[in-house]
Amino acid sequence: MTKTNAVKNVVIAGGGTAGWMAAAALAKLVGNNINITLVESDDIGTVGVGEATIPPIRTFHKLLGINEQAFMKATQASFKLGISFENWGDENTHYIHSFGATGKECWAGEFHHFWLQGKTLGINNPFGDYCYELQAAKGGKFAFNQQNPINYAYHMDATRYAQFLREFSEPLGVKRIEGKIQKVVKNTKTGHIESLTLNNGEHINGDFFIDCTGFRGLLIEQALHTGYEDWSHLLPCNSAIAVQTKSTSETVLPLTRSIAHKSGWQWRIPLQNRVGNGLVYCSQYMDDEQAKALLLNNIEGEALTEPRIIKFKTGRRLKGWNKNCLALGLASGFVEPLESTSIHLIMSGIIRFMRLFPFNGITNHAIDEYNKQLKSEIENIRDFIVLHYKVTNRDDSEFWQHCNAMGVPKTLQHKIDLFKQTGRVFLDDGDIFRVDSWVQVMLGQGIEPNQHHLIASMMSDEELTRFLHGIKQQIEQRVSQLPPHHEFLKQYCPA
Repeated sequence: MTKTNAVKNVVIAGGGTAGWMAAAALAKLVGNNINITLVESDDIGTVGVGEATIPPIRTFHKLLGINEQAFMKATQASFKLGISFENWGDENTHYIHSFGATGKECWAGEFHHFWLQGKTLGINNPFGDYCYELQAAKGGKFAFNQQNPINYAYHMDATRYAQFLREFSEPLGVKRIEGKIQKVVKNTKTGHIESLTLNNGEHINGDFFIDCTGFRGLLIEQALHTGYEDWSHLLPCNSAIAVQTKSTSETVLPLTRSIAHKSGWQWRIPLQNRVGNGLVYCSQYMDDEQAKALLLNNIEGEALTEPRIIKFKTGRRLKGWNKNCLALGLASGFVEPLESTSIHLIMSGIIRFMRLFPFNGITNHAIDEYNKQLKSEIENIRDFIVLHYKVTNRDDSEFWQHCNAMGVPKTLQHKIDLFKQTGRVFLDDGDIFRVDSWVQVMLGQGIEPNQHHLIASMMSDEELTRFLHGIKQQIEQRVSQLPPHHEFLKQYCPA
């Protein structure tokens, strides 16, 4: 077992969301034991389109003791209850993948088995009628109170978020150095990184380095040659265009919109003061100019920024932790932002690293454990996103025909087949999406299971009817008591 010296000085290369999330968490939770330096250049822009999140970010903020209202004001954030998927299963179809639990489950089977049994009795209410968060999202409503807990995440301005975390971190002792990294200096014997040389000739020494340099992977790839597993054969989109627009209405929906088009999909993320828009596409079937025209013809409101083209290759770094370097954010890999998982992967990487923090020196066992867990997590996210492309009735363009024909990982194929044949979903280790999420998306994309668990038929027809009706009625009642989302924002955290 190789072991290095104690880790006292941590150097974070790059700022942006990943760099400042790492700085904030380390400074707050292990800061007394280490020195943290962050190197970033004002001249290097960040990708900064990770504007939508999933609920675990609230746990991260609680750990750091971040005040929700202060954070939301600073980042002009709005609440998010899920994602509206339009034209995915087919053109002119629409479903919502929400953060809520649907119905009530029992030991043998989740609620969808009871819903499927209800369909055999002619109770044909949409599955989403039994989910509080989904109905609130649909109605554009939001509030929280003790009686009716609600599961939510945020839409936020990613650039302002990095700034907010910087203001949080610096008083905790994080030292920020302005400069461009010219050279990564390695130890000739061990291959470990020893220091970073900046363009002004300054040397930044460290015991441990965190690479937040984006797709370039300046440390993890260019210096350590870690290697990359390309997932383009599973996720063919390789380009995005982002543009911000003025809000055209006072109404801010607590939903991200994902609208499929001939060669990919378009996002709309409503913040308090503006809307984040973008188009994700495959350059094999649509060139940049066509994509730009498509996006600009499908936005509402005046453009506030010039459309910005981002090129990417989906996949993962073969190791997220290599020698004395940890890669976070785009430096560690990229799964397109269809389910808003980018910021989540940064957060879970930081927490996993802190749990294995090499205070007394780096060991291979800690590195292996980190990489094993990261691989499991990112592959499960990949499978969930591939599901949206693979399970669809769309064949109206070469892009969708390609998606229909492509092979998918065995792990995903098994989940699809199991649900189709038996109506069951079992989660793998490292799966961040719950059974509810898989069911909402599989039903939404058009899979109708051939059968369901017979536990649902143990209720009499009358009992089942009452059971389903009761849940639906209770949700309608709870939603009717909620204020409109934009009104709640105005009162709770006006930007």
